[in-house]
Amino acid sequence: MSGALSYHAGAAAEDQVARHYEEAGFEIVARRWRGRYGGEVDLIARHGPLLVFVEVKFSRSHEAAATHLMPRQLARIFRSAEEFMALGHIQAEDARFDLALVDAQGRISIIENAAQSD
Repeated sequence: MSGALSYHAGAAAEDQVARHYEEAGFEIVARRWRGRYGGEVDLIARHGPLLVFVEVKFSRSHEAAATHLMPRQLARIFRSAEEFMALGHIQAEDARFDLALVDAQGRISIIENAAQSD
């Protein structure tokens, strides 16, 4: 997939996932939030006292999409999430990291608490 095509497919997948969370009662409080350490959180959603940091991965299948999250990227995302919380943007009692997988047919699979920071 070309760079421009990949970008637009990823943006469309993020929009789909945002709608999915909103339909489940979440408020999207940030999109593509970038911390100063180079990490970017695709979506940050809130539901009451819960803050959810969501990484969206798009590919031809959910299995292929899941392989696109690398440990270094995950570490940057965690640093950015920690920075977001430390800056006090949103007060939350609890937080988690979800991995949202979107396949070529537009099906979404959410893996809640997909990883834990150390």
